[in-house]
Amino acid sequence: MPTNTEIIGLALDRITAGYVFPQRVVEIDNAIRSRLAAGAYNTLSGPELCETVTAHLQEVCPDKHLRLLWQDEPQSTDPVDEDGGRAAFLAMLRAENQGIRRFEHLEGNVGHLDVRRIADAGEGARVIGAAMQLAAHTSALILDLRECRGGSPEGAAMWCSYFFPDDQVHLNDIYERSTGSTRQYWTASHLPAPRYLDRPVYVLTSAVTFSGGEDVAYTLQAHGRAVLVGETTRGGAHPTARHPVTEHISVTVPTARTVSTVTGTNWEGVGVVPDLVTAAGQALAAAHKDALDRTA
Repeated sequence: MPTNTEIIGLALDRITAGYVFPQRVVEIDNAIRSRLAAGAYNTLSGPELCETVTAHLQEVCPDKHLRLLWQDEPQSTDPVDEDGGRAAFLAMLRAENQGIRRFEHLEGNVGHLDVRRIADAGEGARVIGAAMQLAAHTSALILDLRECRGGSPEGAAMWCSYFFPDDQVHLNDIYERSTGSTRQYWTASHLPAPRYLDRPVYVLTSAVTFSGGEDVAYTLQAHGRAVLVGETTRGGAHPTARHPVTEHISVTVPTARTVSTVTGTNWEGVGVVPDLVTAAGQALAAAHKDALDRTA
């Protein structure tokens, strides 16, 4: 069984090697090692250790993706290659119907689409298309991301593509530290269902909405294509790698950063702020009322 010193040392090594802002790693490393030397973690173990180290990491560097995570089920400590991590992600999405929980018609021909994960643009395309086909003839659409906890940047771009007329909209960019490269994300030229144009679109948000869900909300808001209703989101904008440290502990390291082509920045640490602020539990009713008023 590794000691806390070994666990924290391995986690810090991963952060130093991969964190998207290399200028911050010395500060992060010094802050955590000074607490370690002072005995701050001596009596901690399991989830409590992970929660405490995560709080200290985010105290010195408020990045919501920078975390130590505890898993009850043991995991392999072998390094997870990119293909293996992607396979696990795709398997999770298949088990969750590519993140789509339900579609319903509300009064006044308003569509309500509940999305809990942002699927991969490849495997998820047909399911996303099926959902958008159901919404195709509605008068307004409410995209419910209140329980959406993340997903794929490519999938976020695909979701956004449905609300623009063609492939000429440059949505955002993602800078990758390891390669020094920047990948551009544009609207897709071909989609498996009709685009949703010239009608009101609402996005529901909550304090739970995170990462890929925030990407969709932020991008549609920045480009003026949706009205956001609900609560300020959790604030995690950095694509992240996950590394096993022990059989039960992993460290998540943000390795890239998203940059909006409209704002020049992102929602990291501040969240996505809705246009119509309301409690998450009241957001659907508020958006529905506004949609009925606009389409009457």
